[in-house]
Amino acid sequence: MNNRHNFLMLCDLFIMLIQSTNFICFHFDSFFTNFTNFYKKSRLLQVRISDPCLLGVFCIHNKYKRYRVILFVNKIYPSIIFLFVLVSSVAMSGTFVSLAVAQYSSVVTNVTDLTRSDTSNANVDLQNKTVNYSDQANGYLVYPVAQNENENKSATLPGVVMIHENKGLNDNIKNMANLLARSGYVVLAVDLFKGEVTTDRNRSSELTQYVRDNQDMATANLKSAVKYLTSLPNVNPDKIVSIGWCFGGGQSLTLALNSQDHPLAATIIYYGRLVTDNSTLANIKWPVLGIFGDQDTSIPVDSVNAFESALNANGIANEIHIYKGVGHAFANPSGDNYAPNETKDAWDRTLSFLDKNLNM
Repeated sequence: MNNRHNFLMLCDLFIMLIQSTNFICFHFDSFFTNFTNFYKKSRLLQVRISDPCLLGVFCIHNKYKRYRVILFVNKIYPSIIFLFVLVSSVAMSGTFVSLAVAQYSSVVTNVTDLTRSDTSNANVDLQNKTVNYSDQANGYLVYPVAQNENENKSATLPGVVMIHENKGLNDNIKNMANLLARSGYVVLAVDLFKGEVTTDRNRSSELTQYVRDNQDMATANLKSAVKYLTSLPNVNPDKIVSIGWCFGGGQSLTLALNSQDHPLAATIIYYGRLVTDNSTLANIKWPVLGIFGDQDTSIPVDSVNAFESALNANGIANEIHIYKGVGHAFANPSGDNYAPNETKDAWDRTLSFLDKNLNM
């Protein structure tokens, strides 16, 4: 009788917990409902039947069901109590919800520092989507949308091939694409890592080395991005430019050296690997912007000066800026070398360079 009494008390507690927390709405709905009805009937039967024998027969008849219920309760009641406490906390405070939303935020805060002083384009609406621009690569496409019906929907915009760093097509690059799109560009952020994004230094080195060992494949990827942009009805095919940071900066230069079939309108390189051979650089027939730091051990100042000299020798219009006191990847807001003031100045120079050479 003591065991039966303890079981009935446990069932009372179990049903009160279920009804108070409204967990019946989950996929255990039918079980909880049937069990509750069964238990209520059992309690009523216990009151009405005073004969211990009859009660014993009833208990034996339902022995197997009760044991299954007990086993089930023993397994799930810790989880139910945890969920009950969790839901109660959420009901009392919105702090948990706010934290959860923040963890899933894709915004890189420092990117917003790159807005121009006249925030006239801060409220520009954007359209973005994932697109398959080549047989083996998906990219992030973003562009401004018409603000009102009176705007000329047939007008075309310059296109930009944006190339990620050695971490892959991550949120930082997508946010940079958004930022540039608000200035009136159709931006395609490409993917040279086959969808992989990493923060691990060793894996990053492996991915970049694989691309460099298979440069023909990477170059074909970039050329497909140019071809894709030229096919879009809202892009001016004569105004396609490339921009890249770090690993992407070197790839931006590589694209420039392999764009004879579709000449670009401009090339932008942020501290990427350089080519200083005069005859090789002669393939470039358009302006080049280079952004570097004088403390960059990966791209030393001597190589930057040699690059600039080779451009000048070939009569290639160029703007080369070497920032003092900053190292490699100083424009990456998630990196240790991030320099906000130099980054903002470099971004303003980038927008001015594009405006001047694309007649914006």
